[in-house]
Amino acid sequence: MKQPTALDTLAECRRHIDAVDVQILTLLNERTRIVEKIGLVKQQLSMPVYEPKREDEVFHNVLTHNSGPLSADAVRRIFERVIDEMRTLQKAKMRSASNRPENQCS
Repeated sequence: MKQPTALDTLAECRRHIDAVDVQILTLLNERTRIVEKIGLVKQQLSMPVYEPKREDEVFHNVLTHNSGPLSADAVRRIFERVIDEMRTLQKAKMRSASNRPENQCS
């Protein structure tokens, strides 16, 4: 491949990655909104944020559906990070909700 053609290909690939990144971000924010709802329900039911069995189910789901080229280890690491961020968000939301005046004893 000649240099101008290679540079054009590189630029096109980068534009495509930028578009895919926006799609990933949209999906992560959608997941986050669902996690916020789950956090509210867990708080109402006095359930813990951390549920190892559920996390195992999430890993099983994504690993079962992974057709590559990402390795299973890579998928697991990515979702460990996603789950960790979601857990942090749930904890913060639960803390802020429990600190609201309407949720405190008189």
